[in-house]
Amino acid sequence: MKLHAFVAMPFGRKPGADGQLIDFDRIYGEYVRPALEAAGLEAFRADEEQRPGDIRVDMFQELLLADLVVADLTLDNPNVWYELGVRHALRARGVILVCGGRVSTAFDVYTERKLRYRLDAGVPHPDTLEADRQALTTMAREAMKSWAGRKISPVYQLLPNLKEPDWKSLRIGAIEEFWEKQDAWLNRIELAGKARRAGDILVLADEAPVAALRAEAWLCAGRALRKAEHFDFALEQLERALEIDPANLVGLREKGICLQRLALAGAPGHSLERARQHYRKALEQHPRDVELLSQSGRVDKDAWVGSWRQAGAAQQNMRHEAAYEDALLRAAVERYWQAYRSDPKHYYSGINALALMLLHENLVGDGRYRREIGFMPGAVRFAAECEQNEEGLFWAKATLADLEVLVGTPASVASAYKECIARSKDDWFALNACLAQLKLLQHLGYRPECVEVGIAAFERALAKLSRPHDPQPDRVFLFSGHMIDAPGRLSPRFPQDKEGAAAREIAAALDRHHAGPGDLALAQAAAGGDLLFLETCRQRGVRCQILLPFDEPQFIQRSMLPSADGAAWKQRYLALKAGAAIVPRIMPVELGPLPEGVDPFERCNLWLLYSALAFGVDKVRFICLWNGGGGDGPGGAAHMYEEVKRRTGQVDWIDTRTLG
Repeated sequence: MKLHAFVAMPFGRKPGADGQLIDFDRIYGEYVRPALEAAGLEAFRADEEQRPGDIRVDMFQELLLADLVVADLTLDNPNVWYELGVRHALRARGVILVCGGRVSTAFDVYTERKLRYRLDAGVPHPDTLEADRQALTTMAREAMKSWAGRKISPVYQLLPNLKEPDWKSLRIGAIEEFWEKQDAWLNRIELAGKARRAGDILVLADEAPVAALRAEAWLCAGRALRKAEHFDFALEQLERALEIDPANLVGLREKGICLQRLALAGAPGHSLERARQHYRKALEQHPRDVELLSQSGRVDKDAWVGSWRQAGAAQQNMRHEAAYEDALLRAAVERYWQAYRSDPKHYYSGINALALMLLHENLVGDGRYRREIGFMPGAVRFAAECEQNEEGLFWAKATLADLEVLVGTPASVASAYKECIARSKDDWFALNACLAQLKLLQHLGYRPECVEVGIAAFERALAKLSRPHDPQPDRVFLFSGHMIDAPGRLSPRFPQDKEGAAAREIAAALDRHHAGPGDLALAQAAAGGDLLFLETCRQRGVRCQILLPFDEPQFIQRSMLPSADGAAWKQRYLALKAGAAIVPRIMPVELGPLPEGVDPFERCNLWLLYSALAFGVDKVRFICLWNGGGGDGPGGAAHMYEEVKRRTGQVDWIDTRTLG
């Protein structure tokens, strides 16, 4: 969906400075609106609103929420100046000033750049109209690219500590239709986030009507992808959100986690130093945020652990190396200690600071943290025991048990970990994370009599659970292809007599990639390429997921029955669905009504693509049955081919023109 531009300008025909009438409706229709649409924006003027009610309410809403406001200062029109002032007060950026003929010399906007367009007898000058439109298009694109850059509003330039209002806090109650649409959109985002359907979120993010909503959706998608451990793709979404809202605290935290995990995984171009630099900059904006402080402490801790922990190394050698890297250890201590001092309720940073202080004393023996070690156990215990949130009780109990490992006895450790495990709700991953921290202490030989008791408790609990099945596929096979030609098609694209050859080529492509039960196939189910692909995947045990742009009866009517032997293709579809126990996902049900101006097949292609990419960009393999042409409209194989080629380059193209 296009971003939104509000145009503040006079309506109808108004006399200019020389008395000649200026036709602002033609200026809007021939100059402003086409230029903004060419820049990918949807233009709106307050007089276009047809609903009854106070036009000022719509105007205030637009000035608050619009991604861009274009103000025409050709005349000294009080309404336009008022609207420009309101926008400057509400938003620091997103304003373009245009003038027809003369350039305004008003003092308050004297230094702002103004785009001049030429007039001829009160209408856009035909000799310069195209160039004027192109100039406005270019400026609009640049304004949206630099959204997080220099502040345009003189209000925010001259009052640098003034904060822009949160768009949601200024909700206008009288405009129910707008907010009802936003509430429905946000509800779909929330449901997709809970289901961890990042592909759904990404489609919905593209359809948000204003940048603020897109940023929120990209944050939601990034968080869902991070939890699914697709850190590279998650990072891409988070950075898109931070381009719009650079100081967003949730986005900065999530980005730090992704950078850190990519560094630990050895991803190209990533290092712990890059993560450290990110936290340094983030803390300049939020210097006392306990989560950022503790996450940056985790970076320093990981750097220290990485300096000494080696697979197969003897315990004594690891202790020696860990002690030698004491400067890295102290850096981690200081960051966790700083986090805990900023919020003594934050027991996570407290227990980490205490554990690293005790390890420093055990390894180095200089006693510099003796004072803190004396009082911190009680402080951390009190913080953890005050936890009231049901979702946090497991981690509070885990902290209390970890505290017993550090300062308690084997008996108190055993009792505390029983309490912790009882709160785990059989969460295999949470239990395993606690076990991993204990094994870190085991590598260094710290308090072995207590550590071994804790390890035994978690191993006993995990032995009763089976590791959750990992639904992540080894590879994701994405498909798009032509339907079988309808009878009498004038320009053959995929004739019925090529079906067998196409099936063989699809099978060969899957075999080249060793497709099997560990993989996932994503496609629509139109007669022709889609169903041939799905049938071939099913023969190899590949799990199949069908995404449909319409409800099933409508899809069958539009994408199966018109083809050659359509009734037989319908039966093949029903047999495939029943035999593989496939439950198709229906786009209007999952993503809501089709936005105005959006093609359903194009939307479904993006849904397929984003759903595939959400499993990891490197896993996606695209098989395309296509004649190389532009197709009969948006949403076909050509559209998908261009999208995948741009994003991944992993394409197997089966050219229908060369089928034997």
